[in-house]
Amino acid sequence: MQSTNMYEENLDKNLANFAHLTPLSFIERCASVYPDRLSIIHGKNTFTWAESYRRSCLLASALKKIGIGEGDTVSFMGANTPETYEAHFGVPMTGAVLNALNVRLDARSIAFILEHAETKVLFSDKEYSETIRSALNLLKNPPIVIDIDDPLFEEGELLGKVSYDGFIATGDAEFRCFQIADEWKAISLNYTSGTTGDPKGVVYHHRGAYLNAVSNALCWNLASHPVYLWTLPMFHCNGWCFPWTLAAVAGVSVCLRHVRDEAIYAAIKQHNVTHFCGAPVVLNTLINAPADLREGINHKVMAMTAGAAPPAAVIAGMENLGFGVTHVYGLTETYGPCVICAPQEEWHQLAVDDHAEKIARQGVRVPLQDEVMVGDPETMRAVPKDGKTIGEILMRGNLTMKGYLKNPTTTAASFAGGWFHSGDLAIWHEDGYIEIKDRSKDIIISGGENISSIEIESVLFKHPKILEAAVVASSDEKWGEVPCAFVTLKKNQELSSEELISYCRAELARFKIPKKLAFGPIDKTSTGKVQKYLLREKAEKIEYISKNE
Repeated sequence: MQSTNMYEENLDKNLANFAHLTPLSFIERCASVYPDRLSIIHGKNTFTWAESYRRSCLLASALKKIGIGEGDTVSFMGANTPETYEAHFGVPMTGAVLNALNVRLDARSIAFILEHAETKVLFSDKEYSETIRSALNLLKNPPIVIDIDDPLFEEGELLGKVSYDGFIATGDAEFRCFQIADEWKAISLNYTSGTTGDPKGVVYHHRGAYLNAVSNALCWNLASHPVYLWTLPMFHCNGWCFPWTLAAVAGVSVCLRHVRDEAIYAAIKQHNVTHFCGAPVVLNTLINAPADLREGINHKVMAMTAGAAPPAAVIAGMENLGFGVTHVYGLTETYGPCVICAPQEEWHQLAVDDHAEKIARQGVRVPLQDEVMVGDPETMRAVPKDGKTIGEILMRGNLTMKGYLKNPTTTAASFAGGWFHSGDLAIWHEDGYIEIKDRSKDIIISGGENISSIEIESVLFKHPKILEAAVVASSDEKWGEVPCAFVTLKKNQELSSEELISYCRAELARFKIPKKLAFGPIDKTSTGKVQKYLLREKAEKIEYISKNE
């Protein structure tokens, strides 16, 4: 006798009981429930949730009118301004994919991304016009350019034929969108440095963006209506999904074009900021700010940090100032944070420095991360939780990217064995908390930016006087890590540090230029492989060329 599952019989999905997950629903709810509450503060300009939703819909409608739709890429070279925030809703409302560009990249990298992503429309803030103009000159088929003419930035050049406000004014005021047909569809495209010089395009889906936005709120105990300061760039993993999180909890976005200690402290005091995110370099900036700037904060401010593992001293420094610090870990491929150093009750009884040592570990999975383990990347078996055995951090679940755009080989390799391979080597403590020990990929994380050592090496190898080059990370109090270059010159050649750095300035983005440099033979194995672990040890003892590059 064949049995049937009574819970499946005549109980089918339909419009009444099932909807695909998308963060677009968050902003529509805010507009309907809290239409008059503040959504964005930008200088003297403020917006309500009704206005932010209306402007996002106008952006979507205007894009659709010029033919932008499903599968198209819309790029934003934007600062932390209302326009970039609205793009996180307006662009995916059309079915198109938002590509928020790293404004610190050089023109060649931007040109590569625009071409690889097949960008149809580029919104460009006039602050970055010099880089964008150079990038566009490298393209055979440049995209339509629309200017972001922010009155808070008076310099720069307008490159397009219409401004952002002029463009959205062409949209249909009746256009509305907060649902989608398939949560697996791409919502955004974020480029990250890999083990090669060319960036890799990481594709996010609506489901992951929705879930990580909610996960952010859960793991940070975000109650309704937080006041969030944008010190973290919105181009970083879509601001770690916080544009969508803030719509979920009806928070206020306080925009900040430039991350400076005076501006941060002034915003915290003026707007009663409750939360902000940033790399350890941001925290270090606040710790070392003049004493008069630090005075006058009479409420608790929560900081979330990630990037190069923050030194315990930085966490302790922030806590001594009265800030609460939450340490998270993740990658572009995991929508930003997927691991959090969730505090245990007994930790609160520890002295500040001891508490900071606990918080400095990477931690455990966030609420909506399905699985994380430290394991053997070949056997896919977990390593013992003994605080000694090193393995690779592996994760899987809804908070993992769709894959790398136009790169099936690398996508398949990153998902080998049914897990995403982070490339980060760590130990697993007895209490289940993960602590990174090294990176299997030679990525340098400086001020929250990923720098490919191979990209820098490639540039160095192109110099006519250089025979060999190797680049490793060197720890830095301010930036977390900085590039250190080891260079061997060709026979009978001479090259000064100043000449080499001048050459690098012409070839690399400013933050990628080596801060330390050593000439001479490079350590290798008997088979000719560079021994980077030895170079990393040497790098710590090498003097800086300049800390101000």
